[in-house]
Amino acid sequence: MSSSNVNHVSHPCIHGHVVSSSAERKSRFMKWISKFFKSGSSSRGVSTGAQQPQFSGDENMMWRAPYRSLDDRSRAKKEKEELDRAIALSMSEDLKRPSGYNRWRTDIDDDLARSFRDSFNSAPYPSYAPREYNPRGYRMCNGCKRDIGYGNYLGCMGTFYHPECFRCHACGYPITEHEFSLSGKETYHKSCFKELTHPKCEVCHQFIPTNEVGLIEYRCHPFWSQKYCPSHEHDNTTRCCSCERLESRNTKYVSLGDGRSLCLECMESSIMDTGDCQPLYHAIRDYYEGMNMRIVQQIPMLLVERQALNEAIEGEKHGYHHMPETRGLCLSEEQTVTSILRRPRMERRGLVGIRTQPQKLTRKCEVTAILVLYGLPRLLTGAILAHELMHGWLRLNDYRNLRPEIEEGICQVLSHMWLESEVMPGLRNVPASTASSSSSSRWSHGSTSTPSSSSRSTSKKGGKSSVENKLGEFFMHQIANDASPAYGGGYRAGMAAVNKYGLRPTLDHIRYTGTFPE
Repeated sequence: MSSSNVNHVSHPCIHGHVVSSSAERKSRFMKWISKFFKSGSSSRGVSTGAQQPQFSGDENMMWRAPYRSLDDRSRAKKEKEELDRAIALSMSEDLKRPSGYNRWRTDIDDDLARSFRDSFNSAPYPSYAPREYNPRGYRMCNGCKRDIGYGNYLGCMGTFYHPECFRCHACGYPITEHEFSLSGKETYHKSCFKELTHPKCEVCHQFIPTNEVGLIEYRCHPFWSQKYCPSHEHDNTTRCCSCERLESRNTKYVSLGDGRSLCLECMESSIMDTGDCQPLYHAIRDYYEGMNMRIVQQIPMLLVERQALNEAIEGEKHGYHHMPETRGLCLSEEQTVTSILRRPRMERRGLVGIRTQPQKLTRKCEVTAILVLYGLPRLLTGAILAHELMHGWLRLNDYRNLRPEIEEGICQVLSHMWLESEVMPGLRNVPASTASSSSSSRWSHGSTSTPSSSSRSTSKKGGKSSVENKLGEFFMHQIANDASPAYGGGYRAGMAAVNKYGLRPTLDHIRYTGTFPE
């Protein structure tokens, strides 16, 4: 079989009539394929010129080496075409053979030919995802992640944006100003960034101004963390006489009519007249009795206005007062004091309708009376009563001529201990009362002798709220962090002695030495 324009392939001459097994047929087919490639490789090694037929071994197979093509097709493509042509010729010869010969061709031969062809057609290199080609000058918007194209754009920190995509991270609106703020990779309007980071005054609700050197300077309450402009300390801004917080512009404090004002939180548990304060006063006397510090004498207790208390202080010969605002007094002299007889009414302009009554105090023992400012929250009123009752207990038990830091210090210790029993009951174990009855229990209007239960029963609403507990914590903070040598220094020395030795040994040491044990 020959042709003038195509390569000639002589089909194999198979001698014999029966192939013994499929393995032999497989071997013959593989030999035929190998001879095909041997002849192909030989043809590629021959230079241009006359084409000579090639013979291989003892097999009667002839392959004319293909001449080199002059076109630009790739070598792989030409080899593929040659293989396809060889397989086609082989299949055409099979069709010319007798019908019995075809039974020797098994499925194994077809599978081998198919797998060989698939492997030849497979890509010689693994596939890969092509890299995105960005032409020179290409820009992608960092906001919408789309091509900016030839329109206007903004550049910031090596990234680009459409003008409408350059937005504030806080408000989400586009930034159109020439100046903006940058925090990390986030952009902000200058006003939005200031709103987020610049502190505001909690009194006037304006941005706290900078001082003369450009620094933000403000005041901050050590307990409530209320931040405010320094100017509010000198511009007559109202301050609560109980918790010391400044009045905010969007709230209104209650005026007590004597130059003092009360915030609404302190107003919730305030005690306004002497009758309202009696249950609390006798509960604190029971507290003393529970610690084996019974006060036998019936000491009068009065709630008074600020002016009346200041007049009583002037008439008192003895006593140490370091605070600009004295809120309680243990009298030892005979005086006439104006007390609050009936609580005032709450109206829009403040408290009105207050009724007072002058009362002459006669001296029947070392203590004439205990005076406390009216209108203070229950826990603060109780802390003042506990302090002043300790003064009375010391005088009634012949603790004479004590230095201010010793007397005021141990009184502050008792005041702090009572607050602790109210705010954190069970924290400090208080010894039970040894007396089955007492004069104070007859005055307590049904209160028991257990300090914690009797004091809790005096709350105006039957129990302390979280706001009242927070106030109690503040009053304890005030006592513990007082900067004065007598009240603050004395308290810290006295509390250290009580924690180390106990209250009764500390009191005995004070009696004999006039000092705290070390």
